[in-house]
Amino acid sequence: MTAMGQTGAADAKTYPGRAAVVSWIFFDWAAQPYFTLITTFVFAPYFASFVAPDPASGQALWGFATAAAGLAIALLSPVLGAIADASGRRKPWIAGFGALLVIGASAMWIGKPGDPGVIPPLLLAYAIASVGVEFATVFNNAMMPTLVPPEKIGRLSGTGWATGYVGGILSLVLVLGFLAANAETGRTLFGFTPLFGLDPVTHQGDRITGPLTGLWFVIFVAPMFLFTTDYPAKRPLRTAIGEGLRELRQSLAELPKQTSLARFLLANMIYTDGLVSLFAFGGIYAAGTFGWDTIRIGTFGIILAIAGTFGAWLGGRLDDALGPKRVIMGSMSILLFAVVAILTVNRDSILFVPVAPPVPGGPLFAGAAERAYVVLGCLIGAAGGPLQAASRTLLIRLAPKDRIAQYFGLFALTGKVTSFIGPLLIGAITAVTASQKAGMAVLVVFFVVGLALLARVRE
Repeated sequence: MTAMGQTGAADAKTYPGRAAVVSWIFFDWAAQPYFTLITTFVFAPYFASFVAPDPASGQALWGFATAAAGLAIALLSPVLGAIADASGRRKPWIAGFGALLVIGASAMWIGKPGDPGVIPPLLLAYAIASVGVEFATVFNNAMMPTLVPPEKIGRLSGTGWATGYVGGILSLVLVLGFLAANAETGRTLFGFTPLFGLDPVTHQGDRITGPLTGLWFVIFVAPMFLFTTDYPAKRPLRTAIGEGLRELRQSLAELPKQTSLARFLLANMIYTDGLVSLFAFGGIYAAGTFGWDTIRIGTFGIILAIAGTFGAWLGGRLDDALGPKRVIMGSMSILLFAVVAILTVNRDSILFVPVAPPVPGGPLFAGAAERAYVVLGCLIGAAGGPLQAASRTLLIRLAPKDRIAQYFGLFALTGKVTSFIGPLLIGAITAVTASQKAGMAVLVVFFVVGLALLARVRE
C-alpha cells in the first residue's frame, strides 16, 4: 500500500503513517484462522463427521449453534457500537472480545470423536468464540475512517481481506502439513508424523485448531494494539452508556429517512446471511457429498483461500475505481451462479450427467465431480472477499461520520439479526429431508433477494 501519512483533501485531516495502517490490516490476518480453521474447513467438518452421530445431524447441530451465536451478536452489536462511539476508544472493546475468542476457541480441544457428552459444551465454546470474533471485528472496522482518506477506503478494505486470506492459507498449511494426519496412514499432507505427538486416531490434529486459533490471534493482533492510533477517549463509560443509547434511539428513528442507507442495511441482512451460511456449510457439504477427510477439505480450503486473496485484492482496486455497489452486485451474481451449479454436482454426476465416481484412497480430487466442486469453490472464494470488503466500504460512504461504530454495529446487526435464519433453515430442512442438498438449496433465495434490494441503493 502507498504511504498514508498525508492530509486527506476531502476533510483536511491528517492520517497516520504506514506502520499504523499495516498494523491495523494485521487484525484480519489474526482473526481469519477462526473462520478458515474452525467454521469452514477443519473443525466444522470434523465435528459433523466424527463428533456428531452422523453428517446430517452434525450439520443441523452446528447450524443451531451458529444461529444462537448470531442472534446474540445481532441484539448487542448496535448497542455496544453506540456506547463505543460515545466513549471514544475502540481498542478496549477489541481486547475484551478478543479474549472471548481466545477462551472459546481454546476450549474446543475437548471435542473428542464419538463422545456425545462433549457436544453441548463444545457447541457452547464455539458460540462464545463466535461472539468474541464478531464483536472484535465490529470495533476494528470502526477504526477505518481514521486511517486513510475516503478515496482509499476501498483499497484499505480489500487489502485487509486479502491479507486475512493469506493468514488463513498459512494456518491451513500449518495444520495440514504438520499437525493433522490421516487416521489410517498416520501421516500429514506433507508425509510427516504430526508434531507434538498428536494422535491421528483421536483426531488431535483436528482439535488442535481451536487452541492454535487462539494463540495465532494473540500473537498477530498485538501490532494493532501497539502501533495503530485509537480514537481519543471522550467520556467515562457510565456516561457513555446513557449517551450511546440515546444516540442509538435517535439513529433508529432517523433511519427510515435515509432511504439508501436503510435499503443497503436490509440488503446486507439478506445476502450476508446467505454468504455466512455458504461458508459455514461448504466444508460440511463436501464432507457429506464426497466423503472428504480433513486433508482433502483443508487442501480445498487452501485453494479457495488463494482464490479469495486475489479476489479481495482486485476487488479493493475495483472498489475505488468503480464504486463498492458495483463490486457487491458483481460478486453476488458470481455467488448465485456457483451455488446453483453446486446443487447439480453429485459424487457421480455433473449437471445431472453421469461421471466416474472418485476412487477411495485415490489422489486428491481425482474424480471429475470433485474437480468441478473445487472450481466452483474457487469462484465462491474469489467473490466472497470482495463482497464483504466492498460492503464495509459502502457503509462508510453512506453512514454519518460521527457515528461510525454505531452504524458498524447496525451493520453487524443486519448481518446477524437474521443470520440464525440461514443456518436454522439449512439445519431444519436437512434434518427433515435427511438431504444436505435440500438444505443448501435455500441459499439461492438469499442471493436473489439481496441482489434485488441492492439494485435500489444509491451511493
